[in-house]
Amino acid sequence: MIRTNKDKIVKISVIGEVVSPVIGDAVYKVTADGEPVILPGVGGITYNIRVGDPAAGWMADHVEPGVSIENRVSDRRFPTGQSRALNVLSCIGNEAKVVKGDAKGEKGVVVGKHGGIEHVMVDFQPETMEKLIIEDKVMVRAYGVGLKLLDLPEVMVFNTSPYFLEAYDPKIKNGKIHLPVTHTIPASIMGSGLGRSHVASGDYDITMFCEVTCDEYGLDDLCFGDLVAIEDADHSYGRIYRKGAMSVGIVTHSNCVVAGHGPGVTTLFTSKKGAIEPVIDPDANIAKILGLRDDL
Repeated sequence: MIRTNKDKIVKISVIGEVVSPVIGDAVYKVTADGEPVILPGVGGITYNIRVGDPAAGWMADHVEPGVSIENRVSDRRFPTGQSRALNVLSCIGNEAKVVKGDAKGEKGVVVGKHGGIEHVMVDFQPETMEKLIIEDKVMVRAYGVGLKLLDLPEVMVFNTSPYFLEAYDPKIKNGKIHLPVTHTIPASIMGSGLGRSHVASGDYDITMFCEVTCDEYGLDDLCFGDLVAIEDADHSYGRIYRKGAMSVGIVTHSNCVVAGHGPGVTTLFTSKKGAIEPVIDPDANIAKILGLRDDL
């Protein structure tokens, strides 16, 4: 078991509500090929898409798996402070509990974060999703911010709960952490989400418009919840290209039709000096790692 500072990590409550899907004023989205389309996107309770399902191939743009929550409380001192707290402090693998509504008491798991719209995605069992309605309250036991690998400080950890890390169970060998992933991805096709100064929330997108690259890296079978390695990507203080660096994250939203966008990846681990060794494993998906589904 990898040694961490988990006994020094604060466990704290943050809260959000199940949010409605939204459609922009234009209604149409224009694809990278110039075609106007109308498609479902962010927000809502997505009944037929969960972690473990394909991230591409849907008639959708930026669709989020499971249940999307957001904190819309505005404090005049910190107008978006509570929303930011939900998005920064929630970590992959955290317990989420319904605290208001017909599904009160039911529990789920945080499985993603989506920047821009500032949503946290929670996986619940199908019978729980049937009870949920828009504006039901969900509290997250946020635990993971500040997590460190004591035997390999070169690798920085973000958005990761100790619970998920222990279930993931990576190994340190010869000065590198060996992380199971379903795919490796070249930094050259990473798009929306670049230009921020941190990766403590949100995601950035795998642009899947180059068929040659998608075929070369086998990206057509990407799934929600897959752990993926991004080559030559340093996420230490934002997302930059750095030759030899390596970052690993989790696929959190669907493929997109708009140029510069695609399946979103929330950062979990990064090393600017390449102290991460990705190991291809088709089972490196949060649904399988945490046993969230029995139909995969």
